[in-house]
Amino acid sequence: MRIAVGLSVALLLAACGKSPDSAPPAAAPVAVNTVVVELREVELTVSTEAVIEAVRQSTVAAQIAGRIVDIRFDVGDTVKQGEVIVRIDERAATQALAASTAQVREAQASLANARAQFERSKQLLAQKFISPAAFDQAEAAYKTAQERVAGVLAGAGQAATERSFATIVAPYSGVVSARHVEVGEMATPGRPLMTGFDPSTLRAVAKVPQTQVPAIRGARARVEIPSLERWIEVKQVTVVPSADPRTHTTQVRLDLPSDARGIYPGVYARAHFVTGKATRLLVPRAAVIRRSEVTAVYVVDERNVPRLRQVRLGAAGGATHVEVLSGLKPGERVATEPVKAGIATAGG
Repeated sequence: MRIAVGLSVALLLAACGKSPDSAPPAAAPVAVNTVVVELREVELTVSTEAVIEAVRQSTVAAQIAGRIVDIRFDVGDTVKQGEVIVRIDERAATQALAASTAQVREAQASLANARAQFERSKQLLAQKFISPAAFDQAEAAYKTAQERVAGVLAGAGQAATERSFATIVAPYSGVVSARHVEVGEMATPGRPLMTGFDPSTLRAVAKVPQTQVPAIRGARARVEIPSLERWIEVKQVTVVPSADPRTHTTQVRLDLPSDARGIYPGVYARAHFVTGKATRLLVPRAAVIRRSEVTAVYVVDERNVPRLRQVRLGAAGGATHVEVLSGLKPGERVATEPVKAGIATAGG
């Protein structure tokens, strides 16, 4: 039986033009773009995790009670400073203002009468037609009328201010990040209506171990946004003069430029503080491929044949290159198009 199976395999290989002992054909040369691995001077960095937050972020709340009748913006909308975002039914506030205005007119009429009475009493006193007590009474009535007018004017101003609270406007230009009410709901003083932030005032907040604070103080820094594959130069670094006694870390704020678009509060980031320079072996980040727990590059030999080789990477390099700790030597060539090299190798 074994002789028959072996004979069948031999006949099958012979029909395909191959012998049982023939080796697989060598990989064919592939035309891929390559770069030479070389030693370069790079910046040494201290890296830590961070999160993006808005310097100006606020929640607008109601200041009067009333039913919400209009909501003009929703989550994600851009709002300019001074634009109306929510309107509350102002009929009750309007009636209160009308009542206060009527009281002002009444008090002003009483003041005019008291002024005229005071002027007449002054003339009569000069002619000895009334007693000083009667003049004092007229003067007191005049001053009381003045104070009453001042009081009702203040009340009318308060009523007008309360009516203005029915129209909620944006305190600054920004983006709506949350809406807390719906049309028809009741607003009460202090109830949140909308939350927004100013996208031009963003910063990254990182917690740095206390042992590394002296090294990063005054250092240049960059913020990496892994989800967007972006690196942003930091405008200013502020070390908060306090420490967490539980984690022994210090908070560091990294102000981002005003044109850092596409980023919003809560995004995960990494802060990289430049502390010095050193010579390292670098490869382009585009040349690195990751498959599960394996990190590798395609090394191209003298015959332009790519071979997959596992490497170990370091933290240095920056936005375009990455440090290689082991797996490559200076002078070797790696493919900058690893997907194309992998397809060609599989096809060979």
